[in-house]
Amino acid sequence: MYTRSLPRAFRAFRGTTSTANPIITRLFTTSSSKMTVHNIATMEQFKETIAKNPVVLLDAFATWCGPCKAIAPQVARWAEEETFKDKIYFAKFDVDAVPDVAQELGIRAMPTFIVFKDGEKVDELLGANPPALFKLIEKYNPAEAETTEKSENKSETAE
Repeated sequence: MYTRSLPRAFRAFRGTTSTANPIITRLFTTSSSKMTVHNIATMEQFKETIAKNPVVLLDAFATWCGPCKAIAPQVARWAEEETFKDKIYFAKFDVDAVPDVAQELGIRAMPTFIVFKDGEKVDELLGANPPALFKLIEKYNPAEAETTEKSENKSETAE
């Protein structure tokens, strides 16, 4: 076959019956400690994530979902921004790989973005809508909330 033309990492996919593109699958399932959008692979990991982090933005996606693939790079960029970095924990899970989490959360469309605050679900957004998602992220950004409170307190004391 075409063994020589395939990079070594993808030779294992040669001759498989999967219809998924191995490059796409690898891009959406790679996990690294340097990643700012963290993969959730088990129900235990999901529960631990929402318990340990004050604010979590969870992306429920599927590898075959076009809108999920389209918005993923934008979510990764927001996760890298100083405004949100280390303030909001960005996580994602594949609904096909972790169906128990999808069922518990009642996922009915992809992508679905869910915000957890102090372990409780507080908001949800269905679909790949970057402006609406950005507003959702800003709404639950702890740094933004502190800035808003300070400016409100200053205006009250000035009166």
